[in-house]
Formats: sequence, structure tokens, C-alpha cells
Amino acid sequence: MKRSDFFYDLPEERIAQTPAEKRDRCRLMVMDRQSGELEHKEFFQLTEFLRPGDCMVLNDSRVLPARLFGSKKTGAAIEVVLLRDRGNNVWECLTRPGKKTRVGAEILFGENQELIGRVVDEIEGGNRLIQFEFDGIFLEILDKLGNMPLPPYIHEKLDDPEKYQTVYSREAGSAAAPTAGLHFTPELLERIRNMGVEIHFVTLHVGLGTFRPVKAENIEDHEMHAEFCIISEETAAAVTKAKQEGRRVIAVGTTSCRTLESRAEEDGSLKPYAGFTNCFIYPGYQFKTVDALVTNFHLPESTLIMLVSALAGREKVLQAYNTAVAMDYRFFSFGDAMFIH
Repeated sequence: MKRSDFFYDLPEERIAQTPAEKRDRCRLMVMDRQSGELEHKEFFQLTEFLRPGDCMVLNDSRVLPARLFGSKKTGAAIEVVLLRDRGNNVWECLTRPGKKTRVGAEILFGENQELIGRVVDEIEGGNRLIQFEFDGIFLEILDKLGNMPLPPYIHEKLDDPEKYQTVYSREAGSAAAPTAGLHFTPELLERIRNMGVEIHFVTLHVGLGTFRPVKAENIEDHEMHAEFCIISEETAAAVTKAKQEGRRVIAVGTTSCRTLESRAEEDGSLKPYAGFTNCFIYPGYQFKTVDALVTNFHLPESTLIMLVSALAGREKVLQAYNTAVAMDYRFFSFGDAMFIH
């Protein structure tokens, strides 16, 4: 299939710049993936489409305040975005401007230089490996000095960083939020549990590769970025049991979906796992574990809209997206949601 097969026309004003005032009061488009039939609700009404015995899986990764602004001793300003922990205080980073961050460059962060970074290597793709020096706990220093690495299409300043975290986030490590989960509140999760839906968690640390465009015209030539994920023994056992008993497995977000599918056996069962996944799902893929998906509206020609199209059919998905544009839905990270079942 061609990249252009997943294009749709999106006016810029439909890209949400700020989160919904109340997380669960955004709009929800509900799509029957067999018929393509659409219903229009608010997110808290998701419970109308859930059943006792459903197994819902969410990504509990927490976004690091991974965007740092520093300077060289010359005074030259440097922006650094942490992408992946390589161990021993070395991180793979995106740096701007790259020409000022050659190997050996030293970058100072904070008024009192609480954090010092030294570029130790330049790797394929132009990213840098930076060794950090600091006193104390690295994550506490990040909380003090770092900023949320919002997607490039969001231009408004975020007044509260917690609005770019899910209410159940707990495992720090993402460079971007698993945004389908932003719509849940503690109260909504409690209502879902009380109706007999099981809630379980995986962890996938979202990389900025999530926003990397597909450049290959033949989508099969696209190389998916690798991200670290964890499936616990508890979640693996719960999902396996649900599949054996014929109950639905509902993934919240494309990150949860890719984590589950990347380790699924042919019968849908799972084994515990901790490691990297570069699972790329596009039409023609046969889902083994995931039966339904909570997701946002995604960028044209992105790997994310390709995944959704694999689940529900490309033509039906593009028709739904065009309907969403016509009905003034909000798109992307802070936008409205879909439930595909």
C-alpha cells in the first residue's frame, strides 16, 4: 500500500492546542468496525459500550519532563530532548542546533549548573549520546529543570504539566504521552471497574519516533522506531485468560495495542516480556489479541492511522475521519477520542 492511501484533508484549526477542560467530557466517536456505523457521544459514555468481563489494557508510562534548555560556556543556547536511557547516566538525545553539539561539547543546565552534559558520541540519524553529571537524584533534577516535550503541532504553552499525563501514569520514561488515556478520570475508571470490566496495565515508553513521518511511498519499506515495553506476569495471565474465555480485550491507545500484539501468540495468549518492540501494524495485519481500541484521531499518512485502518478497514476509517472533520471534532494529542469495536 502507498503512504498516500492514508491521506485526509485536515484544516489546521481542527488541531487541538489545549486539553479538554474536563478530561472525560471530550467528544467520543464510536465506530462499529464491521459495518462502519458511527455514533457520537461524550467520552464518559464509553461505559455504554463496555461489557462485564471485558479486559481493558492501559499504558501506565509517565512522560519525563525531558526537554532541557542549556548553554555552552560560550553562551550559545542548546536545546536537548531526552529520548532513551542508555544506562550509566548516558542518554540518547535530540539536540538543537546539532552543529553546536559535536562530540566533546559540554552543555550547562540550570542557573547553578545543577546538571552538566557532555556529548560522548554522535549516532545514526543525528542523535547524540550525552553523559550527565549531577549531585542527587536525576529525576528530581529533571522535575526542576525540564519541560514537557509537547508534540510539534502544539503551539500553546501548557499551564499545568499534569494535563499531559494520564491519571494512572506511574513508570517514568516516555518522551510523549500515550494520549488515548488522557480522557480517563479516576471516577470513570472506578465506574468501569464496578461494572465488571477488568483493568490491567502494560508499559511502553513512547519515543519521539511516534511523530516521525512515514517517508517511504511504499509503507512496507518504512522502518518503525523501537520502544521499550513491559508486559507483567499479571497482565499476561489476565489477557491470556480473557482470550481463552472468549472475552474482549480492549487496548487503550495504539501504544498498548502494539505492546500486546508484538508479543501475542497465534491464539492471542501472552507471555511476560521486558524489552524493545518495533511492531508496525498496517492493513493486512491479523490481530491476535486486541478486539477493540480506544484511540485519538491521528495525523494523515502516519503509522498510527495505518494501525487503526488495519483494525477497522482503511476506507471506513477515512470516511469516519472525514465525518469528524465535517462535525468539528478536535484532532491529535489533546483532541477527541474514538472507540472502535
